[in-house]
Order: sequence, then structure tokens, then C-alpha cells
Amino acid sequence: MRLLVIEDECDLCEDIAKKLRLSGYEADTCVDGEAALELLAVEKYDLVLLDLMLPGLDGTALCRRIREQSRVPIIMLTAKGETADRVSGLEMGADDYIVKPFGVSEMLARVRTTLRRSDRLRLSQGSQKD
Repeated sequence: MRLLVIEDECDLCEDIAKKLRLSGYEADTCVDGEAALELLAVEKYDLVLLDLMLPGLDGTALCRRIREQSRVPIIMLTAKGETADRVSGLEMGADDYIVKPFGVSEMLARVRTTLRRSDRLRLSQGSQKD
């Protein structure tokens, strides 16, 4: 499985990617919204971990742009933890929402769960075409 981590805090971005790689995933990183959009246009990812507060094209706008082009699962990673922020993130197209700071084990569990749901959806849609 190939994942994209979009996070403007370079150390955190690399740390997340490292944890994902140690768990058996391929993980690419990106530190701003515009570059992420360019990468998503040419590469295929199974899941995106997306920070909301990015320079330039912020995570909210980026999430909407991704949803215009793709059904790739998106997990938002953000310091914005109010109920209204979570609801807004989920309604704009995120599949899950993790508030910083978060534990690595929780993040990995949410990645696995989101990928599992995505796989089941793909399989059920494939069987409906027959």
C-alpha cells in the first residue's frame, strides 16, 4: 500500500512517514498543498494523510480539490480539535480525522481501518458490475 503524507512540519512529516514505513507501507511526503496536488495528479496512492494548516493551498482547499478528482481515502491530521472542526473536515470529504498530538498506535490503527473500509468498498463495487 502506498500512502502520501502531506504535512508542513518537516520533522513531523518525516516521523510519520518513518512509522508508516516501519509498519510495511510505502510512504511519500509533501510539505505544501500545491506540490501535493501536482504529485497526486501523476502518482497513485491508496491513502492520504493530510494536515489542514498548510502554506499556500491549505488542507481544506486541497481536500476539496482531491475530492473533485479522486475517491482516495483521506485522513486529516490537525491541531484543530473542536467538534465543529471535526464535523467540517468529515463533511468536506475526509474519511477520518485525527487531532494532534496523537499516538502512533492510534494513527496506524486508523490507517489500517480506513484502508480496510476502502478495500471492502472497492470489492463490493466490483461485484456489482458483474
